[in-house]
Amino acid sequence: MLDAVFCTEKISLSALLERACVFKAGLTSCFKILCRNRATAKKLIERYFRQLTEGCGNGNCKNEFCASCCDSQPLDSNAAAAKALELFKVNAKLCDYYPSIKSSPDGKPQMDREMSVEDFSDVHYLTEQFVNRILHFCEERGEYSVFVRVIGRIFSNADALMKSFRKDEPSAAASPDSLKPTDKDKQSEQTSEKKGAPSPDLPEEASNAMQDSSEVMVDIAGVRRVYDRLLSIDQVEAALVNSLIYLTPNVELDLEYLNVYETNPDYLNIFIIVMENSNLHSPEYLEVALPQICKAMSKLPVAALARLSKLWSTYELPQIRRMMETFQQLITFTVVSNEYDAENLVNDDETVVAATQCLKVVFYASLLGGEADVEHNEEDEEESESDELTLHELLGEERLYRKGPRVDPLEKELGIRPIDSIRPLIPYEDFLNESVNEVVEMDKDFTFFKVNAETKFSFQSCPFILNIITKNQGLYYDNRIRMYSERRLTALYSMVQGQQPNPYLKLKVRRDHIIDDALVRLEMISMENPSDLKKQLFVEFEGEQGVDEGGVSKEFFQLVLEEIFNPDIGMFTYDDDTKLFWFNSSSLENEAQYTLIGIVLGLAIYNNCILDVHFPMVVYKKLMGKKGTYRDLSDSHPMLYQSLKGLLEHSGKVEEDMMLTFQISQMDLFGNPVLYDLKEQGEKIPVTEENRGEFVELYVDYILNRSVERQFKAFKKGFQMVTNESPLKYLFRPDEVELLICGSRKLDFEALEKATEYDGGYSKDSQVIKDFWETVHAFGDEQKRLFLQFTTGTDRAPVGGLGKLKMIIAKNGSDTDRLPTSHTCFNALLLPEYSCKEKLKERLLKAITYAKGFGML
Repeated sequence: MLDAVFCTEKISLSALLERACVFKAGLTSCFKILCRNRATAKKLIERYFRQLTEGCGNGNCKNEFCASCCDSQPLDSNAAAAKALELFKVNAKLCDYYPSIKSSPDGKPQMDREMSVEDFSDVHYLTEQFVNRILHFCEERGEYSVFVRVIGRIFSNADALMKSFRKDEPSAAASPDSLKPTDKDKQSEQTSEKKGAPSPDLPEEASNAMQDSSEVMVDIAGVRRVYDRLLSIDQVEAALVNSLIYLTPNVELDLEYLNVYETNPDYLNIFIIVMENSNLHSPEYLEVALPQICKAMSKLPVAALARLSKLWSTYELPQIRRMMETFQQLITFTVVSNEYDAENLVNDDETVVAATQCLKVVFYASLLGGEADVEHNEEDEEESESDELTLHELLGEERLYRKGPRVDPLEKELGIRPIDSIRPLIPYEDFLNESVNEVVEMDKDFTFFKVNAETKFSFQSCPFILNIITKNQGLYYDNRIRMYSERRLTALYSMVQGQQPNPYLKLKVRRDHIIDDALVRLEMISMENPSDLKKQLFVEFEGEQGVDEGGVSKEFFQLVLEEIFNPDIGMFTYDDDTKLFWFNSSSLENEAQYTLIGIVLGLAIYNNCILDVHFPMVVYKKLMGKKGTYRDLSDSHPMLYQSLKGLLEHSGKVEEDMMLTFQISQMDLFGNPVLYDLKEQGEKIPVTEENRGEFVELYVDYILNRSVERQFKAFKKGFQMVTNESPLKYLFRPDEVELLICGSRKLDFEALEKATEYDGGYSKDSQVIKDFWETVHAFGDEQKRLFLQFTTGTDRAPVGGLGKLKMIIAKNGSDTDRLPTSHTCFNALLLPEYSCKEKLKERLLKAITYAKGFGML
């Protein structure tokens, strides 16, 4: 028979196998029908009948065998019964069924027929309306096991949760009449049965729009109302916890290995719904469920995290703060529950890492939701890349010394940077986590940040969680390793070229010609070999003995700044009210002088020195890449700011009352007025109510940017000569950069006393030490600054405050008339054992008052 088939019909073997499979499938279907028990068959036939007569309740239903479908034909009971039997035989599609709801006389929901447990057995997604129905069903019976099973089934299934709580579902908050089936957006009822595929009812344009914007199809308000009801029932809370524990590992695998978000952006709905649970920070979730949620969320691609961040940025402050506190609490709970050391790093703790990465989403949401300025950016000069290999690349160190600023992928996707933020929704300080700062090993973290970023997590990739002290440690490692590298390369060059090695940046200057000497030397270095600026700095004053171990460099910086900021030179103007310096637009000094100041500031950061510099904050903003704007004027030019503010707020007729034009007048170096047109033919354009905003913007841009463009460009060039390859711009905000350069103005001498160490026979209980601290604490602010200058070389506190200074007080002989002396490079005070408190005070005051130029070693 088989041979005959092959001979007469010439059927291929594959076609024959296909027919056999079809025949087998038919037999299997018949077998299933025959094996169904009578109770199951009756139940299914009743559901088909109810679907044909009552419908599923979805106004957009596409099932032609459902009364809710607009294309269906009404059937009488007999015809519906016959059709139901026919549909049962062919195993036709069944819709998700939700019984319709009516209004009772007292306004409470009332089912149009008696519901049973079977009505909830095939629920495939949730709506706010259905949650209210099933809760009503359970409340009438005083038993919630049915509801717990439904919640457990939906919240443990990714597809079911993804389809739940869509915006186009009827709202439970609406009136009872409005709960009848209505027209809804396509895509809510039918989604693809294939996991990860886009909904067939969702237009392609809409799908792309959802993927490219923060818009999501979740009814956020409805979800919050549902959670309010769910979390009031104890049994449901446990079901939610268990469901999430079951759900999240599967979601994590889907995202990591199946790239499910790429094919279905609605997958993000799972995290949106889960994160609306206001109890996530409670102990029930902290140990297992929340860590797994964070791990799964951290697997989302950058585009999904950006959508999530945009969505959260639209939330009210209490909601976004709750999410921030949830992640922070998990991080803190995990850190304090474990012990970390050099072998067991916090960087390897998956929970801490995942929660930190989730916290980053909230951080950028805070930036987006707050006040930001993504415009007004300073243009950086692009360096031409050479085709020649550098020595670092030849030695295989290109990853450690890569050029160009680091850019966070999420920051790039969102198009906003911390420097763009004027006022975030949540203060920066609230994102710091001191528990992490206490246990992170910055030497290891630095290595991960610079070398192993692809394989190891570094907290420097999330700098918002680190305080300035910890970030400064990372910067210190970066600077020191670069110094050692330049020293090694110098030794290598000297061996090849047969020259004397010069491993340090040595400056030999004369005190009475310090600017000329420093300028000439640094200018030569910057032109011949700019990489020498990244060597460790050593300063030598001509004709003076001593090895620079930090103190001589401090004095060098101090003397250079005192001379350059001298008002008689005219490089900077000084405001007596604000006590701040600003660039003199009329300065006759050449650009090299400003470049020198920029180099000095860069070297101070690079060599961990604190400078006595008094710039307004806008200078540091401009160094970090932002132009000066109207807001910055209140700090740098307060009188002008008040005048322009008065102009903007003037309620009368501006043109008649103010009589201003788009031409302004400035004083040159010799006190003569110089006219400047803010617009072409500005003297002919009056300032009116309509254009006063433009006038203020142009005026501010001229004062803070255009008028000092030449001077500031040279200043920034010098600064970047030293810091261009540093992570400074990535890790620090402008206010933190000011703190790195200038130190803190807050002097806590109580913290200094606690951190001070004693040597040479002194202890904290020695009588002279007790007298010393009583004397110092009684000093006025100016005397305290003089003492700090005498002992450490600067009158500012380092990053972290005076408690980080580690001053040493050493015994320097018995009672004598000699003055105290100091080693500023070691922050050491050499204090004789004076016989009485009065003598100690007199000797100490004389030392700190007349110490400039001597007394400091």
